[in-house]
Amino acid sequence: MNAWFVALIATSVALIAFRFAVRRGLAPTRVPHERTPADLGLGFDVVHIPTARNKRLHAWLVPAEGVEPAPAALVMHGWGGNAAMMLPIVPALHAAGFAVLLIDARCHGHSDEDDFTSLPRFAEDIDHALAWLQQCPHADPRRIALVGHSVGAGAVLLAASRRDDVSAVVSLAAFSHPVAMMRRFLAHKRVPFLPVGWLVLRYVEHVVGHRFDDIAPVTSISRIRCPTLLVHGAEDTTVPPSEAALIHAARRGEHVHLRIIAGSHDDFGDPKDIAGEIVALTTFLRDALHRAGNALPLEQSETSGQIMPQRNSTQHVD
Repeated sequence: MNAWFVALIATSVALIAFRFAVRRGLAPTRVPHERTPADLGLGFDVVHIPTARNKRLHAWLVPAEGVEPAPAALVMHGWGGNAAMMLPIVPALHAAGFAVLLIDARCHGHSDEDDFTSLPRFAEDIDHALAWLQQCPHADPRRIALVGHSVGAGAVLLAASRRDDVSAVVSLAAFSHPVAMMRRFLAHKRVPFLPVGWLVLRYVEHVVGHRFDDIAPVTSISRIRCPTLLVHGAEDTTVPPSEAALIHAARRGEHVHLRIIAGSHDDFGDPKDIAGEIVALTTFLRDALHRAGNALPLEQSETSGQIMPQRNSTQHVD
């Protein structure tokens, strides 16, 4: 057997092994829901929302009480998370009169599997969930906010940067740039950046189909025109708070606000520790969506609300 043929086979095997190792190493672990809104005493609907590539998203819709259609918040979890992990922020939003849609991204929670997931695919799922919510009779399509955590935060920033029908955005613990996040991940795995890490980054860009510079939060923030709140924990070691400062510095306008709070990357998950911060988040959204509502044409503002019966039971809606 010729030496060149042996080298070709060896190179092919190495490439296949490299691709397999990268995809397996970066794939999120699917975590089942441990709770539902019912555990918080909230009525909800289970909904299934079509998304890209003929996949379906699993989601919970917690309708508002009282006047509907109501202002709404679409909530996206982080990498390896699910809708249940975002439940701690829901009671305050519900008490403030919001309808809340919590979604599982593809490859997460109870949503469909796909060949891979990524920040742009999180944003795709947000786009499809937003389109569904805009048609939902419980939600006012002119008063919808996006809330995301970690990769989900980067995704809501990316989604909002490409559209003008979002009333407000809240980013919880977003990284500034995918390369910064990947470099920390590779260092944690003791993978040298040169040449292996560099090759991983180029391969991931190829698979995702986007340049990291184009989808980075430091890029997205400059294109967002609606009120935006960047929230970050001062003790976050997963994504240092300096990255929130970088995102804030890249803004164009005074509609983007930065709030550094006590806590780490996932401390938002304990409502006892962040009760005051949830109140601040809810106040920001309420004020932003109130201003959006006041901007409606008079005839639409006067006719948009109607009293709906209180929802007490779980329903399944497709």
